[in-house]
Amino acid sequence: MKVGCIGLGDIARKAYLPVLGTQPGIDLHLQTRTPATLERVGDSLRLPRAQRHTTLDSLLDAGLDAAFVHAPTAVHPEIVTRLLEAGVPTYVDKPLAYELADSERLVALAERRGVSLAVGFNRRHAPGYAECLDHPRELILMQKNRTGLPEEPRSMILDDFVHVVDTLRFLVPGPVDDVTVRARVQAGLLHHVVLQLAGDGFTALGVMNRLSGSNEEILEVSGQDTKRQVVNLAEVIDHQGQPTVRRRGDWVPVPRQRGIEQAALAFLDAVRAGRVLSARDALATHELCERVVREVRDRHGAS
Repeated sequence: MKVGCIGLGDIARKAYLPVLGTQPGIDLHLQTRTPATLERVGDSLRLPRAQRHTTLDSLLDAGLDAAFVHAPTAVHPEIVTRLLEAGVPTYVDKPLAYELADSERLVALAERRGVSLAVGFNRRHAPGYAECLDHPRELILMQKNRTGLPEEPRSMILDDFVHVVDTLRFLVPGPVDDVTVRARVQAGLLHHVVLQLAGDGFTALGVMNRLSGSNEEILEVSGQDTKRQVVNLAEVIDHQGQPTVRRRGDWVPVPRQRGIEQAALAFLDAVRAGRVLSARDALATHELCERVVREVRDRHGAS
């Protein structure tokens, strides 16, 4: 099975290549426009020269069975379009694109061509978060905070807050009938944003503070006088009277803890089985992110 990896930045090197490079039956092909990076990463994986590419044309000529796209978001539309038009099942880092129209076009193209398109919302596969589906979820609170990192609203929401938006959509126990957005913007930079989703019997809150004084990610789901808390995707604390703490095992690799390994392998399993994966649900997350961007812009004059 020939699998391409396009873009060799941090996320590819630290999270995906350790998974893809150890899977039996996979001929891994790398593509980046930076020759020095290509040589360094290719050497680390002991890949032959024929499996190292500096152009997308060369990579496609190899006859791929599947591709992972880890290039910068700005070039996703161009790269994913080429892959889908070539009939290559494609897994792409979130977001599909910065502009909703581009995301809609890519999903429609995949459907017309009958080609798999998957978006890397790895938190749906993270063990601590997936376990929350089995817990009462009358109230959901997710915080993903950073320190000293206010940013232009669209890039912050689509590159980072999208994780919060998708996780809330994944965990809400029923249809959402009310959406509320609050934000703080100064000098065109988004300092914090709060998204509330509500429906019959539940409320979900997503918070991102880029001036919080701490880098942290905390998920809490509660209901029926019980609470489950997941801290930095590694520690699960169940509250029902006395707290019970479960920590990530010392030998659990980070890609597995964060759900990246499971997401990548699920995609490859679908390709092997000939199952076509749809990005239609992922598109709904992009649509909600666009709503957040629009409300921030309309209320605060941000772009």
